[in-house]
Amino acid sequence: MANGERIFVQAIRRYCAQRGITVDVRASGWLIAMRRGDERRFAFGYDIGLNSAIAHRLANDKSATAEALTLAGVPCIPHHLFLNPKLGKHVVGPTWREAMLKLLRDHPQGVVVKPNEGTSGRSVFKVTTETELDHAVGEVFSMSAGLVISPYVAIEEEVRVVLLDDVPLIVYSKQRGADWRHNLDAGAKPVLLEGSEVREACVRLAIHAANAIGIAFASIDVVRVDGTWRVLEINSGVMMEALGKLHPELVQATYDAALDRVFGDDR
Repeated sequence: MANGERIFVQAIRRYCAQRGITVDVRASGWLIAMRRGDERRFAFGYDIGLNSAIAHRLANDKSATAEALTLAGVPCIPHHLFLNPKLGKHVVGPTWREAMLKLLRDHPQGVVVKPNEGTSGRSVFKVTTETELDHAVGEVFSMSAGLVISPYVAIEEEVRVVLLDDVPLIVYSKQRGADWRHNLDAGAKPVLLEGSEVREACVRLAIHAANAIGIAFASIDVVRVDGTWRVLEINSGVMMEALGKLHPELVQATYDAALDRVFGDDR
């Protein structure tokens, strides 16, 4: 096993080794080909290929996810889309900056600016002034075709639910450290949730969210704001690197269950 290899790749290697499935790891582990007889399956990034193309695209687009959830009546955090002006004025329109400033004025407690696609809390900015807004927008647009702006909310609690066909395989809270974000890459700690009202409420909401976009295997982040649970985002690629260091058997079992579905061995 390669030194420093991601837990996701290690889990796939273990699964395939136990079942006589040939594994070919390419692109430093970001593309994995799995072959059993004439049957070939791929994993790309953290996506094992269970979800439909449209569900995958919706989940990877924060604005589209929020719109789809709103249409289905699922409570969620709004994500307002802005396209990079480098795409051209006929695509973006002339009033994009004015619309951003209006959002900032409408939310004096601040707004959050982040890429429309992406994970792990990278290039996420909390801004309260026009100067901060311009800096954040410039940073995100320097590496992204689109960004989203959400109202800043005081998150009282954040929970991640890993679902496979509406079955919660893992449910854990993210215990925030010194950072205002709950991202595990920003220092938050995963703490498993067992039977409780909080777990049940989060699972119900996550299932409604998954059904709203038709996704089969996903991790869904839900947050409690002013005592009410809302969906923050849906991740089609299920990343469990931080959790895997604390609960390797549970993470392996979760990937095993999903890969059983990939290979039709979930009978």
